[in-house]
Amino acid sequence: MAGFATQCWFGAVRVMVLAAFYLGAPEAAAGTSFDLSQAVTYTWLAQGLLALLPWAADPDIAAAVRTGAIGYDRLRPVDAYALWYARTAGWMTARVAPRLGLMALAAGVALPLLGQAEWAWKPPPNASAALLFILSLSLAAALSCAVVMLINIVVVATLNARGVNSLAMPVVIVFSGSLLPLPLYPDAIRAALFIQPLAGVLDIPNRIYSGALAGFMAWAGIGLQAFWTFALIVAGRLWLRRVVRRLEVQGG
Repeated sequence: MAGFATQCWFGAVRVMVLAAFYLGAPEAAAGTSFDLSQAVTYTWLAQGLLALLPWAADPDIAAAVRTGAIGYDRLRPVDAYALWYARTAGWMTARVAPRLGLMALAAGVALPLLGQAEWAWKPPPNASAALLFILSLSLAAALSCAVVMLINIVVVATLNARGVNSLAMPVVIVFSGSLLPLPLYPDAIRAALFIQPLAGVLDIPNRIYSGALAGFMAWAGIGLQAFWTFALIVAGRLWLRRVVRRLEVQGG
C-alpha cells in the first residue's frame, strides 16, 4: 500500500508536468503525434506497471550468491536458466498485479467519480487496441524477465548485487519510457529509442493501449518485443553457461 501511494503521488506529479507542457507549448506538443489524453493514460499505466521494470536483480538469487546457497541450484537436476527465469517471472508478476489493479481503480474509476475525468486513466480506444495490448503486455513481461536474468548473471559473476542494481536503475527508467514517454523525446533519436530493447518493456505496450501505436506500427512494436526477448534469452543462456564454469561459491 505504501508503494501504491507513492506511485499515485508521482503519477499525479508527472501528469501535471505533462499538462504544463501540452498546454504551455502547444506548437511543440503538436509535433509529437501524441496528445495529452494519451500521455495521461500512458503515465497512469506506467505507474501501474512500475514493478514490471527490470531495474534490479532477483533478491532471492542475490541472497543465494551472498550466502553461498547458489551451490544448491547448481546441484538441482533442472536447467538453471529456466529455473531462475521462472522464479523471476513469479517474483515480478506477483508484485505488479495488485498494484496495477489498485492503480486502475484509483486513476480509472475514482478520478472520474470525483469529477476529474480529464486527468483519468482512459480505456483503450477500441477492441483491437485492447487485444494487441494484452499480447504486447505478455511479451513485455517475458522481455523484462530476460533483462533481469542478465542482471542476475552479472550478480553471479561479481558476487554482489549493489553495483549492477545502481547502474541498471537509471538506464531502465530513462530508456523504458518510465521517466518520460518516448514519443516526447527529440525527433532525431525517436526511431533509435523505439527499436532499443527497453522500449518493449513499457513504452510499446503503453502506446498500443492508448492507440498511439496502431496497425502496422503496433505489429512492428510487438515484433521488436519478440525479437529482443528471443535474443536476450539466447544471450543470457550462453553467458550463464560460461559464468557458472568459473563460479566461486562463498559463504556457508
